[in-house]
Amino acid sequence: MQFKIDTKEKIVLFRLEEPELNANLAAELEETISGMTELEEKNLVLDLRSLQSIDEKGLKAIFAVYNHQYERGLSAAVAHLSPDLAAVLGEKYPEMLNVVPTESEAIDMVMMEDLERELDLGE
Repeated sequence: MQFKIDTKEKIVLFRLEEPELNANLAAELEETISGMTELEEKNLVLDLRSLQSIDEKGLKAIFAVYNHQYERGLSAAVAHLSPDLAAVLGEKYPEMLNVVPTESEAIDMVMMEDLERELDLGE
């Protein structure tokens, strides 16, 4: 599986560089992201600009990674997903709210959630 990682202060940008996310790559995606030491205490932005097709296992892997972040008290967002694939993902997993067109919107989204958590803790 081909990918690039860019680590920021509070965010890890994970860019998948595969045209297809199928059953063969889905488990690898989950294992790779959940095993990333860079992701400890950081929010995740999944950049899926290269993705052209996805199967059921691929959808499940994206949701699992996304959900895992929230279970840890962190945030996640998906960026650059084609409109067709975004519609499929939204239909299958309507609880995934942070699916946005650009990386900058994804960063804004997770940073706003991070700020909200900080403010909630301060009350």
